[in-house]
Amino acid sequence: MHFDAEFYVAVGFTIFVLVLLWVGAHSKFAALIDSRISRIKSELAEAERLRAEAESLLASFEKKREEAEAEARAIVAQAKEEAELIAAEGKRRLDEFMARSVKQVEQKIAQAEAQAAAEVRAAAADAAVKVAERVLGKGVPGKDFVAAGINEVKSLAERTRYVSN
Repeated sequence: MHFDAEFYVAVGFTIFVLVLLWVGAHSKFAALIDSRISRIKSELAEAERLRAEAESLLASFEKKREEAEAEARAIVAQAKEEAELIAAEGKRRLDEFMARSVKQVEQKIAQAEAQAAAEVRAAAADAAVKVAERVLGKGVPGKDFVAAGINEVKSLAERTRYVSN
């Protein structure tokens, strides 16, 4: 019988496989594969746990962001409301101040008018007294004295008016 190289390779390979089986390499190889599988499963479980934790954290941050936005909107609305109230209060106070100022100015004008009228009356009375003193002191010379008296009263009234203004 003639054995060629292929036969010896097949016999060597068979012996090698039998030695591996006898040593228990297949169980060590299976254990190695099992440990790798369990490690991958634990890594997958850890990754899934981290993913769930990240999703819950993201949801909580989204909720906090929404709450913060709602709070910011409420603060802005409250600030606008307060600004409107302050503006309304300022307008009301300004209107009251203006009304008081107008009333005070009107009172001062009325006082000035009354004072001017009193001064004109006093000046007219003084002029009438002077005219009467002249008339009584000189006697009644004629009709010219009445016209002269009236003219003098008018001139005194006009001078008093210019002085008052």
